Amino acid sequence: MKIVSLKKSGVPKYKQIVNSIERAIVSGKLKKGDKLPSLNVVKDQHKLSRDTVLNAFNELKTRGIIHSVVGKGYFVSSEDVLVKKKIFLLFDELNSFKEDLYNSFLDCLGDNCQVDIFFHHFNEDVFNKLINDNNGNYSSYVIMPANLKNVNVAVDNLPKENVYILDQKHPELLDYPVIFQNFEKDIFNGLSSALSKLKNYKKLILLFPKVKQPKGILNGFQLFCDANNFNSEVISSLENSTPKKGEVYLILDDKNLIRIIKKIKENNLQLSKDIGLISFNDTILKEVVADGITTISTDFNLMGEKLAQMILNNEHTKIENPSALILRKSL
Repeated sequence: MKIVSLKKSGVPKYKQIVNSIERAIVSGKLKKGDKLPSLNVVKDQHKLSRDTVLNAFNELKTRGIIHSVVGKGYFVSSEDVLVKKKIFLLFDELNSFKEDLYNSFLDCLGDNCQVDIFFHHFNEDVFNKLINDNNGNYSSYVIMPANLKNVNVAVDNLPKENVYILDQKHPELLDYPVIFQNFEKDIFNGLSSALSKLKNYKKLILLFPKVKQPKGILNGFQLFCDANNFNSEVISSLENSTPKKGEVYLILDDKNLIRIIKKIKENNLQLSKDIGLISFNDTILKEVVADGITTISTDFNLMGEKLAQMILNNEHTKIENPSALILRKSL
């Protein structure tokens, strides 16, 4: 059965190979799991260079339509030939605000893109393995490196023109396009916007687990406290902490937000009047919990939109995503 057919036209030969295989899949000549003619067979039949055939197969591979098995050849992976982009998306972890980012990203990409999502959970070995195992299988790679070290070791092996960095800038990844949060500036400006409210309290406490959180948050917090002569403290856990009247807590994750609210109730303190509370990263839940939690947050829906636009338009820029204080009744 002849799969690849070429003719004299203005369409590049590699593209004609792609179109031929797509037509064979749509017509039913090729089905999922079927083996394709080898690179050498197509090359010899049509008197082409090996690179021409390889370019065609690689395009189909990065769209997830075919895959290769070492020593055996190429096989049909998917019969959905409408997929034009196949995107590798590597998050640190899933939470409600990243779900907003993800959904916004999908909505703006449109119907002809496939996104496969992975999580490294702040584990450097998992991060490296996921990238290395998926190198060559996607048309675009979106990487959220978080605060992991030596991330360039794996990332630099990917095709540079197809890599996009998300959320945090790394010194070793400055050559890549990125949509990022300026954590130091965001915390400093957010707290500054709440200054008149914060003056009603005696002490500002940052809960800062170093394993997961960007150092820029700590820097911005310390800059604000120094600039405004605030009595402050940085703690790594709430385990041995008892909230006291006149304190304001800046909490960076949702689990500890629930824990501090529970501790406030257990100590018969009144939120806002006795204890102030600011959370990082806004969600719908924070609009209603305890009559509304004040947040400092970037716009995750906008981040998803901008990421999709960068990939669809093949833009290689650096974008700082905006952040703002959302004042509610917890302060």
